[in-house]
Amino acid sequence: MTGSLFPELSLSLDDLRALQLDRLRTTLRHAYDNQAPYRAKCEAAGVHPDQLASLDDLARFPFTEKGDLRDAYPYGMLAIPRERCVRLHASSGTTGRPTVVGYSAKDIATWGDLMARSLFAGGARPGDIIHNAYGYGLFTGGLGAHYGAERLGCTVVPMSGGFGERQVQLIREFGARVVLMTPSYMLAIADEFERQGVDPRDTAMRIGIFGAEPWTEGMRAEIERRLGIDAVDIYGLSEVMGPGVACEFVETKDGPTIWEDHFYPEIVDPVTGRPVAEGEPGELVFTTLTKEAMPVVRYRTRDLTRLMPGTVTAMRRMAKITGRSDDMLIVRGVNLFPSQVEEQILRDPALSGHYVIELTRTGALDDLLVRVEARQVQEQGARLQSGAELTRRLKGMCGLSAYVEVAVPGTIERSQGKARRVIDRRPKT
Repeated sequence: MTGSLFPELSLSLDDLRALQLDRLRTTLRHAYDNQAPYRAKCEAAGVHPDQLASLDDLARFPFTEKGDLRDAYPYGMLAIPRERCVRLHASSGTTGRPTVVGYSAKDIATWGDLMARSLFAGGARPGDIIHNAYGYGLFTGGLGAHYGAERLGCTVVPMSGGFGERQVQLIREFGARVVLMTPSYMLAIADEFERQGVDPRDTAMRIGIFGAEPWTEGMRAEIERRLGIDAVDIYGLSEVMGPGVACEFVETKDGPTIWEDHFYPEIVDPVTGRPVAEGEPGELVFTTLTKEAMPVVRYRTRDLTRLMPGTVTAMRRMAKITGRSDDMLIVRGVNLFPSQVEEQILRDPALSGHYVIELTRTGALDDLLVRVEARQVQEQGARLQSGAELTRRLKGMCGLSAYVEVAVPGTIERSQGKARRVIDRRPKT
C-alpha cells in the first residue's frame, strides 16, 4: 500500500541517485542565479554550479548557516519575488534576528505531500482522526502537520498546545487514533490522564508521532509504557521546510527515513566542516532539492547524528539526534548534552521524564544541579536513594559530580511545546 500511495518510496538506489543529481543541479543554479548572498559565497569560494558533475562535488560548495538567514532578514534569501510567496514562517528570534522562510504555492503543496508521506509512514491512515497539539502560528509544526494530515485524507483536530484538561477531553471524546505533539508534552498529557483517573488504553489513541525536540529511546519506552501507544519519531526544521523532512516507519521504529528525493543529506565534522566517513557521527547538513521560494544549499542544522542505510526504502535513515552542537554544555571542561542526562534518568523506573538541568558557578568552578521528579509519591528516603544512584551514574558516564534533587510529582514546570531542559545561571564572560 505504501508503494501505491507514494510511488517515490519504491525508487531503486540508482534511480534515486540519478534523480538527486538532476535536482541538485537545478537547485544550485536556482540559488546561484537568484540568491545574491549565496552567489557571493560561491564566488568567494571559486565554485560555480556548472562544476557539479557528481553528488560528491557538492562538498566543494560553501555552507549556508543560520547567521546567513539572519543577515538577510527579512527577504534577502528569497529566490522568487516576495509577491509570489503565499506564506511566511519565522523563528522566535529570542537569540537575535529571527530567520524568515518563504513558501511558494508549489512549496506548500510539496510540504503537504511530504507530511502526508511522513504521517503514513508513522502509521496514520486515510480516515483517521488526528489530534494535532503542535503549536500553530509562525512555528512550522502546527500548520505543517495540519496540511499533511488533510492531504492524507484524515480528519484533523487543530488543538494546538496548552489546556491539558481539554486535550485529554478531546482525545477521548473525538476518538483520535493518532496524536501529534512534542514528546515532553506527551508526558504532560500522560500526567493529566492519570490526574483524571482515565486509562489512555481505553481511548482510540494508538499512535503518537513526536518531534521538534531531541528525545531518547528511554523517553520512547516511557511514553509507550504509560500510554500504550506506538511512539514514532519525526524530524524537520523550518529553514529546510518544517516537519516532514524525515520520519520513522511505525513497523520498524529504527530511525527516521530521510525523504532523499527532496532533501540531500550529508554528515560533516562539526569543527572542521569536512565530510566524515559513511556511517560516522557528526553534524547533519541538508541541501533542498525541490524548494522554489527559498532553496538552501548545504544548510548546517547543528543537529548531531549519523546516516544509516535504508531498510523500508532505498532512502537513508538518520539515527536519533544526540543533541545540537550549539546546545552542548561545557561543565568544568567536560562536554555534556541534555540527552545524556535524560538517558541516565530514565534508566531508573522510579524517576520520570520531567527534569531540568541548572548550572551555576561558585568561584571559578561550575556547579551542576539535576532536578528530576519521582514517578510516584515516595518517602523521602526512597527519593534520596534514587538521587544517590543517579549521581553515581552521571559520575560514571561523564566524570562530573552533580547535585541531584528528586522532587515529588508535579513539582517541575510542564512543557506545552518544546521543553526547556537547561537553565544556565552562570555569569556571562
